[in-house]
Amino acid sequence: MSEQIENPTVAVLLPCYNEEITIGKVVRDFRAALPNATVYVYDNNSTDRTAQIAAAEGAIVRKEPRQGKGNVIRAMFEDIDADVYVMADGDDTYPADAAPAMVAKILEGYDMVIGDRLSSTYFQENKRPFHNFGNRLVRASINGLFQANVTDIMTGYRAFSFTFVKTYPVLSRGFEVETEMTIHSLNNNLRLYEMPIQYRDRPAGSVSKLDTVGDGIKVMSTIFRMIREYKPLPFFGGLGLIIGLIGVILCGTVTAEFMHTGMVAHFPTLIGATMLVIAGLLLIITGIILDVIAKNNRKTYVIDANKLAYLKRQGR
Repeated sequence: MSEQIENPTVAVLLPCYNEEITIGKVVRDFRAALPNATVYVYDNNSTDRTAQIAAAEGAIVRKEPRQGKGNVIRAMFEDIDADVYVMADGDDTYPADAAPAMVAKILEGYDMVIGDRLSSTYFQENKRPFHNFGNRLVRASINGLFQANVTDIMTGYRAFSFTFVKTYPVLSRGFEVETEMTIHSLNNNLRLYEMPIQYRDRPAGSVSKLDTVGDGIKVMSTIFRMIREYKPLPFFGGLGLIIGLIGVILCGTVTAEFMHTGMVAHFPTLIGATMLVIAGLLLIITGIILDVIAKNNRKTYVIDANKLAYLKRQGR
């Protein structure tokens, strides 16, 4: 349990791209739900009146020229200092009235609160069946690899602590950033809390920026990359084991033939099988070495997070 913060500062972060139909209502709702919070709208090269409407409703509007949600979140996390951060989308799909409870959980000591759409209304409200399938696939893949039980891996409605925001390395450029956040949290054993929320689909006239196929491929490639980086022993060790076993089986066939005939009639097979066994062993050794590095990186992350938390307490 973390120490209680008196008069905590709260920042509402709204990354936006062409959301003039909904952004005014979203800003009003969050200002009503969190009257003491500062609402930030980061305009990501919108061609409509998103920025003007947000500013008229009392939000602080900033520009982010690098296209992509990951780039916007990176800028937000670099620029803004607060005790608690609430991040949502500007499309009015997430309920602002859930924000106070999410803030309260962060103040209790959680590193990240996840607004869980999938336990409530997401599959009824979302009209894109491939998105539903993608959410289930991503959830099963990550929970299986990290022995976790996170329900909503890809939600855009989250709350964060100061320490999480300032120690999280945003590497993704697009919508795959939410998946990256979840994997980062599971890998570093952070304190997560899932809070079911009432998701609603976009209102009429509001257009989703998601590319089902393109963004789905990016999400899966992000999972593949992060498994390779965070779970190198299962990744390289498993691959090495498969390749090595193929080599051993091929060697066995050549050996059996030699036992019967006293001759090695298939030298190319023997040479190829030997190379496969060596390659498999090298991959397993690579996995062991990278696993040690990954564990050291996790230790470094914990030390850095503790230092940052200490410095923040000293600065109060």
